[in-house]
Amino acid sequence: MLWLEENRKKIIVNELLHWKKSRMLPDHYCDYLLALYTEGSQPKGIKKRKNTVVLYLANLILLLLIPISALLIYFTELSITLQTVILILFISSDIFFIFYFSKKVKMIHIPIISGGLILLMGSVDIVSVLYPGNERILYVSLVINCVLWLFSGLKWKFLYLWISGALGFLLLVISIFI
Repeated sequence: MLWLEENRKKIIVNELLHWKKSRMLPDHYCDYLLALYTEGSQPKGIKKRKNTVVLYLANLILLLLIPISALLIYFTELSITLQTVILILFISSDIFFIFYFSKKVKMIHIPIISGGLILLMGSVDIVSVLYPGNERILYVSLVINCVLWLFSGLKWKFLYLWISGALGFLLLVISIFI
C-alpha cells in the first residue's frame, strides 16, 4: 500500500512539473503544490531562478532607452544618419529582447513598449527632417505606427497595445479632418 501512495505522489509531482514548465498554472501555485506533495524536499527538475536580476537589469536598460532616444532626437545636433543608425540599434535590441523574453520568461511587455515608443519617435523625427512641411508622409508614418500597434496587440493579445493603436488612429483621423 505504501508503494501505491509513493507512485501516486510521483505522478502528481511529475504532472505539477509539467504544468510549471508549460505555464498552465502560475509558478507560485506550482511551487506551493510541489512543496506540499514533496513534503518540503525539492524534486529533481526544478531550477531556481538565478538570472532574475539580469532580467530586471535588462528591463531597466530597455526602459532607459526611451528617454535616451528622446534626448538623442530632440536635444542633440547629431546628423539624421547617425540618429537613424542609433535608433535602429535601439529598436534591434528591443526586438532581440522580445524574442529572448518570449522564449525564456513572459516579460516581453517592457521591450514591446520601449520598441514601439522608440519607433514612433524615430519615424516622426526622420519624416520631419527628410520631408519638412509634408504632412501626408507624416500621416502615413503615424498610420503605419498605429497599425503596427493594433496588429501587435491582436497577435500577442495585449489590450494596451490594441487600445493605443486604436486611440492613435482615431486621434489621427480627427486631427486630419478637423
